[in-house]
Amino acid sequence: MAILSKLLLLFVLIPVEGVAKTYTADLSNSQWYLSASIFECSLTHPIPRYGKGVFYHEAGEKLTFYLNANANPMKTGKAALVIEAPQWRPGNNVQSLGYVPVSESSKPIVVGRTKARNMMEGLMDGMTPTFTRRSWYNDESIRVRVSSVNFPDFYNDYLNCVASLLPVNFRQVERTKVLFKVDKAELTEDDRKILEKVVIYLKADNTVTSIVIDGHTDSSGRRIYNRRLSKERSEVVRTYFIENGIPEEMITTRYHGERYPVAKNNSKKNKAKNRRTTVRLERGTRMASSSSSNASPEG
Repeated sequence: MAILSKLLLLFVLIPVEGVAKTYTADLSNSQWYLSASIFECSLTHPIPRYGKGVFYHEAGEKLTFYLNANANPMKTGKAALVIEAPQWRPGNNVQSLGYVPVSESSKPIVVGRTKARNMMEGLMDGMTPTFTRRSWYNDESIRVRVSSVNFPDFYNDYLNCVASLLPVNFRQVERTKVLFKVDKAELTEDDRKILEKVVIYLKADNTVTSIVIDGHTDSSGRRIYNRRLSKERSEVVRTYFIENGIPEEMITTRYHGERYPVAKNNSKKNKAKNRRTTVRLERGTRMASSSSSNASPEG
């Protein structure tokens, strides 16, 4: 009974050829293109008359696959995703990967890491990942197939690219926060690990031209004491960057005492949030160094 149910499910998911409009590259025009850098890796597959399919892995993120449609013919909802034999190698070996959301956008389908990995494994085996969904304009089914032809030629180079990716991307280090213990301006081992990732990124991306470091305290203590403590907190982060090879002229340090809390200083938990130094990376403009500022800091 279970086998019969699975067969009926696959019958529903995979329309009989001729009642579905299919977008696919054939043997003669199936191509893959690799784009590789330390910031991102992508494998792009043009799909004639539809658009393209892309395996995309950004530094610090997980692998995804997405369809980029010139004009999305699928109705919003859920599309069935299966791994099946290609048109030129008919067979009954079909693996269902379940359903994936279809949105109304230029990237109507985005597939997460697990299913994307299954798709890659299927392509390496010469199989064809296929998306099936009702069209938005009539009852016709739309099928989008990802061809395995020429995929293995680029796969190893893609894996080498992924192995060379930075551990983080710009969004993940653009705003970084280090928290401090009461009356302390010392970096812990965990703090150093956080800042190490920022250093790694800074050395790789020459579009980052300035670093703004803002020191803060909670409301405990006198204002003059807090201002001095916030300066020490910003300076300890600045020193870490310089000792790890970041040019001193890129760095601006500012210290604000208790003036800019991110939470009310009415509990131990909230005060812990305010005992912080924030690091902001900026692209495109080099800032002059200064020891303090009256401008309201971010973070």
